[in-house]
Amino acid sequence: MNITDFSLKLNGFPIKEAQNKLYEIQNISEQNYNTYINKAKSDIVSFHLKNNSFYKSVCKNGFTAWDKLPILTKSDLQFPLKDRLSNGYTLQNVYVNKTSGSTGNPFYFAKDKFSHALTWSIIQNRFNWHDLYEKKQARFYGIPSETVPKIKERTKDFFANRYRFNVFDLSDDAFEKWIEKFKKTKFVYLNGYTTVIVAFAKYLNLNNIVLKDICPSLKACVVTSEMCFEDDRTVMNTAFGIPVINEYGASELDLIAFQNTKNQWIINTESLFIEIVDDNDTSLPYGELGRIIVTSLYNKAHPFIRYELGDLGILKQIDSKTIILEKLEGRREDMVLLPSGKIAPGLSFYYVTKSVMKDTDAVKEIKVTQTDLDTFEIHYASDSELSEKQMNDVKIALYEYLEPNLKVYFHKFKQLERSKSGKLKQFTSLIKQ
Repeated sequence: MNITDFSLKLNGFPIKEAQNKLYEIQNISEQNYNTYINKAKSDIVSFHLKNNSFYKSVCKNGFTAWDKLPILTKSDLQFPLKDRLSNGYTLQNVYVNKTSGSTGNPFYFAKDKFSHALTWSIIQNRFNWHDLYEKKQARFYGIPSETVPKIKERTKDFFANRYRFNVFDLSDDAFEKWIEKFKKTKFVYLNGYTTVIVAFAKYLNLNNIVLKDICPSLKACVVTSEMCFEDDRTVMNTAFGIPVINEYGASELDLIAFQNTKNQWIINTESLFIEIVDDNDTSLPYGELGRIIVTSLYNKAHPFIRYELGDLGILKQIDSKTIILEKLEGRREDMVLLPSGKIAPGLSFYYVTKSVMKDTDAVKEIKVTQTDLDTFEIHYASDSELSEKQMNDVKIALYEYLEPNLKVYFHKFKQLERSKSGKLKQFTSLIKQ
């Protein structure tokens, strides 16, 4: 048993049972796969209608037909997590986490322990397509600034065989230190935010450095969390000298799609049901662009049934078991440019605002606009004004993650303006990028 599996088992997650279940699902024949999917859909809806008071309240007409079920969004879930749990589940016996809030609308969610173990089984399965699971990882994600959460993340990184780079500083000096780390460490793959890794790749290209030349152990680069466009892929391929693998997922759900060795973006049909709908909530056939709607087939602790992520996509069916994500339209974050010359990713503001955005309905949405090198406008949707302490906490976090002496202005709204696709971009820069 590997370290991750052992850690999950130690914390009460039935990883072996989940791995067996995944193996069982993957061995269902093509002719029986639609039957499996339809039964799993029916079972999870029936469970929540019987055991979840929140889901019963939004399905007033019960379960008459799949396309009659309501489509849920994050705004429907903006109330305390304990009031969204199914019978038999409490905050103490489920896996609890919080979405990154990269769309400006974070919230706490829960998974029952089997569902979370199944998520990890699928991650292991997909990364092993490329022989990457538990191999030495160069990790490009954020990290909390608070001492205890930071220690927890560093500890998890150590046992998961990964080294975390500071994504809040994308200066030339920082990149030079990253290069030195790659020279000294036998990393097998890079993994993290697209914008951060692309920024590093552009620096390498500018200096005529191929990362694999200085770190021959590298095999792949896995990008996630933000859109990866073809020009991004070209930049990274040139800079790294290794294949670029695109991952698409949502922390509250599962790994949604992962590229295989043929560069096909394979949809996770084992634990999720994914459909495309138009603006009238009508299901669209394969090949048409529409809103991505996802159902978690095994999460009994919390209903994610016909849940809208805010992205647009096109699906293509190869056979009853294999569906490809042909196109994805989502967010692409701007970069933060600062008076000192420092550069940071727009996702920095998730960590800046995390300290005041607790599991409460006080602040529902937030977005940040940089209007000058030293000036930031923070718009938030709330029924009440932020307190002086809350505003001060945001400023302190901003100074810590970025740099001091920045100007911050707060503006309260009942509702924040969203893009045409329904997504709320958390950070926008008005500075020439």
